[in-house]
Order: sequence, then C-alpha cells, then structure tokens
Amino acid sequence: MQEIGVALIGTGFMSWVHAEALRRVGVTVRGVLGSTPEKSRAAAAKLEVPMAYASLEEVLADPQVHAVHVNTPNRLHLPQAAAALRAGKHVMCEKPLAMNRRESAELLGIARAHPQLVTAVNYNVRFYPLCHQAREMVRGGEIGRIFHITGSVAQDWLLYAQDYNWRVLAEEGGELRALSDIGSHWLDLIHFITGLEIEALCADYQTVHPVRQRPRGEVETFSNNVQTDTLPVPITTDDYGCVMLRLVGGAKAALWVSQVSPGRKYCIRFEIAGQERTLAWNSEECEQMWVGRRGAPSSALLRDPGILHAAARGVSDYPGGHDEGYPDTFKQCFRSFYQYIQKGDFKAPRAFAGFDDGHRDIVLCDAFIESHRRGGWVSYAEMAGA
Repeated sequence: MQEIGVALIGTGFMSWVHAEALRRVGVTVRGVLGSTPEKSRAAAAKLEVPMAYASLEEVLADPQVHAVHVNTPNRLHLPQAAAALRAGKHVMCEKPLAMNRRESAELLGIARAHPQLVTAVNYNVRFYPLCHQAREMVRGGEIGRIFHITGSVAQDWLLYAQDYNWRVLAEEGGELRALSDIGSHWLDLIHFITGLEIEALCADYQTVHPVRQRPRGEVETFSNNVQTDTLPVPITTDDYGCVMLRLVGGAKAALWVSQVSPGRKYCIRFEIAGQERTLAWNSEECEQMWVGRRGAPSSALLRDPGILHAAARGVSDYPGGHDEGYPDTFKQCFRSFYQYIQKGDFKAPRAFAGFDDGHRDIVLCDAFIESHRRGGWVSYAEMAGA
C-alpha cells in the first residue's frame, strides 16, 4: 500500500491520529494542509511529511495524492470532500459527515456520481474486535430476537465553562454537538452490529453552559491548557442529551450522551438484550464483552483471536492478553478502506462506514433537533424525505 499517497486536511488532534495509523498500515502520508501556510509548515514538520500544502487546490493537483482525509471542522466537510471527489481522489471524512442532512445528501449524491472512487466516514469504533464479534453473534442468531438496546457515550472534557473548542460553536460544527459529535458513533455502531433501522425517536437535550470562555488563541481538541485571556461567547449546542428509539421490527432502544460527566474521558457503552442472550460492552474495558444468559452461567468473553468469529479475527492483530485499543481501531479502519481500494471491486460488501452511513446518521441527528423542538416523537421517514 506504499504506492498509495494520502494528504491530510486539517492540523489538529485527528490528523495526528490519522498520520500515525496510516503509517502503521503502510500507506504513504504525502503531506498536510492547514488553515494557513504557516500551520501547514508547522504540521508537516511535526508529522515529518514532505509536503506542506499552501491550498486545497495544491493538494488536489498533486498526482501523488490518491486519497484525502478530511479532518477539519464540520462546516468544511462538504466543500472539501466534494472538491476532492471531483478531482478524482478517494475520501475518508471525519464524522459527522456534514452540518445537516441537506449537505450530507449532497455529498452522498456526489459520491454516487463518482462510482470509481471510494468514500468513507471514520466511524472507527466499529473496528474494536469485540464489536465485530458482537455483530457476528447478533447477525448469526446467537442472541435470538432483539428485545431492546441501551447505551451511552460519556466524556468530561467540556465539563467547565472555561472548557472551549471550536466544536461548541454551532456555526462550526452544527446546531447539535454532543448527540451528533460523539452520539453518532453509537448510532453507527448499533446499526453496524444489528442491522436494525430506526423508525422513530424522541429526543431531549440541554446546554449546561450557555456562556463559555473563549481563549483569544486556538484550543486543540482534548487540550487541558487553561488560558486566562478569554472572551465570553454564547453557546447554543447541547452538552448532554437522551433519546428514545423505536426500531423497525418492534425493538426499542435508549441512548444518553454527555460531554459533562466528571471522570469519564471517552466511554462508549452498549447492552443488547435478546431472547437467548444479552451482550454488553464498553470502550473503557474493550478487551472483554459480557454475555448474559438465563438458566446457565453468564460469562466474560475475552478478546482472543483463537476463539473469535472470522470477521473479528480479521481486525485483531495481537494475541489474547495483549490489549488492542483506541489507536488500533484507526489502523483497522484505514486498512479496511485501503485494501478495499486495492481490490477494486467497489460493489463488494465493506466493513467500514460509507457516505450512505454518514448521511443516515445526519438525518437522525436532524430528527433529534426536530423532536426536541416539538417535544415529541419524529419519524425517520419524515426527516429523510424532507
């Protein structure tokens, strides 16, 4: 895969993560583009890549760039991903795919108009090996008919009013934040595991800090640097929220998301209750999955390639007892993406999330907003067709 050249757009936390994972996969990171030439040069030096691009046009004109990773604020996803596709580049876009369902629908349309190119949304969480294992168990009928699903995503990095990042601004990331930015990971994960579609939903959420202190300089994602030279800015995006979900076929689900949960750094949980078994997993203890039974002992399934389903073994490189965690999910996601490109059969099933998955989750997030406004239930079909 060294013959594949990649350009990173964006110079924040995610581009550093992407660069590291791409190198582990064996893909060549050609260069990086920042919001200014100075940022491009600084990032290129930090990441030790040859090219510090001065503009998106320069990226797209580079014949050694075959794919683009879009790691910028959400408001830039549509123009940058669209330009890359029109220039003949494959696209890996950070989530959420766009600011709203109109933008994500436009991107999906552009992607479909370029069937010779592969598009993906970086829902890396589905690449924890035990999430693949859960999918094989659920879809193979091992847990029986699904009754209900519960789950959460919790962080604390925006707990205080002085905690600030571009993601808190509606004009940068969209009207929804916690439910969209990290909640979309859970939505994708549950769909990936179960294949069940969401029929209707009822959402409620809250802004804990209607005013935050914005530093005069930039603050990188997950940075804990406290700055005293600040300005108060009004905030309308959600700090936490909860959603009830009706799934096609009769099952129910419930999700709560928070970026103001003290002590939680990044914890994604699901519990899927079926007729025969319950599966429970969380990212803070990602090496084991609880399997609940009635009439027989419940157990902890440890990640061990020797006992996993084939699909889970395929995203598990280390022997049992040698932990695979967050950085490994990016490696596995990007390996899946670039192997798919290499094989050239773009009609084949794929393990990574595509723009169709990203669009579905944006429709759901827009439905969360509409449900909150109405104070009641909203159907997915209504939002998808609007």
